[in-house]
Amino acid sequence: MVEILLHYADRTLKKCPDQGKIQVMEQHFQDVVPVIVDYCLLLQRTDLLFNQVYDKMSENSVAKGIFLECLEPYILSDKLMGITAQVMKDLLLHFQDKNRLENLEACIVHMDITSLDIQQVVLLCWENHLYDAMIYVYNSGMNDFISPMEKLFKVIAPPLNAGKSLTDEQVVMGNKLLVYISCCLAGRAYPLGDIPEDLVPLVKNQVFEFLIRLHSTEGSVDEEVYPHVRTLLHFDTREFLNVLALTFEDFKNDKQAVEYQQRIVDILLKVMVENSDFTPSQVGCLFTFLARQLAKPNNTLFVNRTLFDQVLEFLCSPDDESRHSERQQVLLELLQAGGIVQFEESRLIQMAEKAEFYQICEFMYERELRYDKIIGCYLRDPVRKEEVFNYIHNILSMPGYNAEEKQSVWQKALEHIEELLLLSPCKAADLVAIHFSEQIESIITNLQDQFLLFQFLRSLLDPREGINQDLIHLPPCITEQFIELLCQYSPDQVLETLKVLEYCRLEETIQITQKHQLHEASSYLLEKKGDIHGAFLVMLERLQSKLLMLTQDDESSAELPLLENIEDTLMKTIALCRRNSNNLDQQQREALWFPLLEAMMSPQKLSGSLQCRYSESLKSLTMQVLNNMAAFIALPSILQRILQDPVYGKGKLGEIQGLVLGMLDTFNYEQTLLETTTNLLNHDLHWSLCNLRASVTRGLTPKQDYCCICLQQYKRRQETADEIIVFSCGHLYHSLCLLSKECGTVTKGLMRWMCYKCNSSNKGGKLSENFSELKKGSGTSLAQTSSDSVLDPQQIQAFDQLCRLNRGTSRLALLTELSRGHGGEKHGLLSISHGDPATSSVFQNENFQLHLAPPPLAED
Repeated sequence: MVEILLHYADRTLKKCPDQGKIQVMEQHFQDVVPVIVDYCLLLQRTDLLFNQVYDKMSENSVAKGIFLECLEPYILSDKLMGITAQVMKDLLLHFQDKNRLENLEACIVHMDITSLDIQQVVLLCWENHLYDAMIYVYNSGMNDFISPMEKLFKVIAPPLNAGKSLTDEQVVMGNKLLVYISCCLAGRAYPLGDIPEDLVPLVKNQVFEFLIRLHSTEGSVDEEVYPHVRTLLHFDTREFLNVLALTFEDFKNDKQAVEYQQRIVDILLKVMVENSDFTPSQVGCLFTFLARQLAKPNNTLFVNRTLFDQVLEFLCSPDDESRHSERQQVLLELLQAGGIVQFEESRLIQMAEKAEFYQICEFMYERELRYDKIIGCYLRDPVRKEEVFNYIHNILSMPGYNAEEKQSVWQKALEHIEELLLLSPCKAADLVAIHFSEQIESIITNLQDQFLLFQFLRSLLDPREGINQDLIHLPPCITEQFIELLCQYSPDQVLETLKVLEYCRLEETIQITQKHQLHEASSYLLEKKGDIHGAFLVMLERLQSKLLMLTQDDESSAELPLLENIEDTLMKTIALCRRNSNNLDQQQREALWFPLLEAMMSPQKLSGSLQCRYSESLKSLTMQVLNNMAAFIALPSILQRILQDPVYGKGKLGEIQGLVLGMLDTFNYEQTLLETTTNLLNHDLHWSLCNLRASVTRGLTPKQDYCCICLQQYKRRQETADEIIVFSCGHLYHSLCLLSKECGTVTKGLMRWMCYKCNSSNKGGKLSENFSELKKGSGTSLAQTSSDSVLDPQQIQAFDQLCRLNRGTSRLALLTELSRGHGGEKHGLLSISHGDPATSSVFQNENFQLHLAPPPLAED
């Protein structure tokens, strides 16, 4: 096998294309070199792979590069741990040349360190920022767990101590440093694996001693104490404390570890409390960390309580308005972590109120079950004001609170109802409707601000605001008060609100709208009341006033908006007339339409420049009135009314020629439309009746000449009461036979029949179901009845002759022959019996023939 591999390697190099692109050579070696590497590893002959095979591949630079790249997946899967020094050196140079440093780092952390040139690898890793590989070489190659930390600290400490922001590369180094420290203190190797068990205690002690060093090895004279702890706290306080918290979890029944724990806590306090370089958030993180440690049942730490008081004063300082939300959040986390036991509660509440830490006040009041005080906390907190509604609703509606607590919250909310309305009228109204429905009238009485009262009533009474009106039971005067305020503060919305308002007295509401001269709203209410003429007069008066403004010679008035306003009012008036004309008699219709027509024609009677200026627009609007009234007023009446006008009755018909011609055109169009529609309907009705008559009068062809129930020929029965029933399906019955099978019923004085055979053949026994349907009036088959079934002797003789001519093979014989076919030798579909011709199959008889008839026509 070794010889075959070596021969294959030689052949690979010889068959390499000498000419062509470099990609062709790479493809050639990518196809064959991985096969050689794979077989060498399967044979466990790494000596062959890294000596003879590698020497051969080194003769070609492309083959050598492909060979080195093929090793990567085996190294990453730990199938290849050891590599010769020469191959390792070439591998490092190749990946470096190809700028595949991440792949190189991944390979280094999976290799046996004895095959590496440690000095070369460390230098390469540091220059190319391969920190994982560098740490791995130090740890595995030299059992040195401190040097990597020293190298990383030297990079990130100077900018942090100078207060400068770190570069992205330095942030990556700092994060790796935190993870590395966490792994060492937890007994885990970095970046993967475990530290040997005999080295774990030593490594932990070395790392702790390094962290709590008073000064660094190469520190300057003015270096501050505990530089390593200080650097990590400045870099990421929360994550560093999380690393220590995870480490403290493992400190159980270890006296030396407990000593380290207390010592590092003392150092943390000394560094952060005695230094003003740290933000409130960082200080808060430290004391939150300490509160969690002190709250543990097996706690062995000691922290002076005075320090917590100092932190409280520091966080609640009223003179420092910066980072307000940050300081409040830090103190809240400290209390929630168990730090509340370190404070005097009354003093804490006092300081929190002074610092406007309302979330802290809420936390403390909730501990004391003083839920009513929390309402004030929400109302004074500018950030969380809107949440007070949900809080009140939850307290009053959710279980878990006793009656006394709910009553105190209810009373406090009622006292602050005006503040709640100022905050959000809609939410306050929703809250009132659910929990304060019986106090609505007193709330309305006590509200002095009329606009606030208007907002409250609109949110409460307008169904569009989404409040369930079934929860509210108010007297009508409250609704009228709301409409009064609506007319004052939002007159444009009065009409739309009246359309959706459920409870209001019409007379009083009409007086309110008339008082504020809201004509459209008054017209709507009068129409709703049933006073159609009064509603029309209101709209007509409004239209006439606008037309009067148009005809006044006032050049400063805005003509175009006024014309649009006139058109809008006219359309609404026309709509009013159209809605109600169908319910009025002719005289009442004329009392609506003719005054409207007169109002539109009056301005056109004027002479002068005004008539020329607006004549086209007014004629167009007048035509709209005529077109709409033509549907309710007879054309002669309209023409007569126009011609009776004093102005037009004196020979000035030319002025209304356009109106009259327009009316006639409309009349001709509608007449043509009516005639066309009538013709279409008549033609459609005629076609439907013809088809129906054809289907009813069409004759039916029976399938047989005997009754399908008694199996007797229908002519043999001579009972006078008997009739012959033929269905559209082709089945024939005696009427008495059908009655015996309950297949007939009387509906509206007519006998309705149902085919017994078709319905009884349906599986599931649906005869009774269909019969019940028949009783309801839905016949299942069309039947024709012959009441005169008595035949004279000549007819009977002719019928017998017809039957003999058309008689075929007996049905009984056919069934017998078919049943015998199941037991004998089968040939195709029929069984042939051999023997006497007299006993041969009926199917071979020359008289055997099928009498086929077309199926009866189906119903349309």
